[in-house]
Amino acid sequence: MIKLFVGLGNPGFEYENTRHNAGFWWLEALAAKQKLTLNSDRAYKGLVARGNSSGQAFWLLEPQTFMNLSGQSVGALANFYKIKPEEIMVVHDELDIPPGQTKVKFGGGHAGHNGLRDIHAKLGSSDYWRLRIGIGHPGIREEVINWVLQKPMAEHREAIHASIARSLDAVPLLLSGDMAAATKLIHTKPKPAVVKA
Repeated sequence: MIKLFVGLGNPGFEYENTRHNAGFWWLEALAAKQKLTLNSDRAYKGLVARGNSSGQAFWLLEPQTFMNLSGQSVGALANFYKIKPEEIMVVHDELDIPPGQTKVKFGGGHAGHNGLRDIHAKLGSSDYWRLRIGIGHPGIREEVINWVLQKPMAEHREAIHASIARSLDAVPLLLSGDMAAATKLIHTKPKPAVVKA
């Protein structure tokens, strides 16, 4: 079961609406749905909220360390509350998935994502869950840094936020530990809208 949801991004107004902050968008949407307030906590170098599901506590964490140092925040909270890597879900932007889709993954490499790289290092493990929010790829490797730090076009932004809303439906399954059902729900593509003549 998931005890800690981490949304990755960069703090600050200038980054707020950029693709690299898709993890923040997801976490803030979850906090709103759960009626939880994210509060600054210096001990964990992030914005933190504590929730409860069927008597089981869970945490929401938005690191405020900047993306490349996300592990400092995640490691501090996970170590204090003795949360195992496999009880953590890190939500982040994913270049290799088109806008409008989200994918669940357990373990594996960081694929060059600096936030995941630092979390790997601080947890001493790659065996945690990821929720990968598709932001698409610019098509040219040299453009990746600019792409992730830019605001998505309106069509992409709407698709990303729609995929976030759909994936939140799987949170009760994630909290109960039914990862297979949660993954199936998240991976199911929405049916196209039927246009009536």
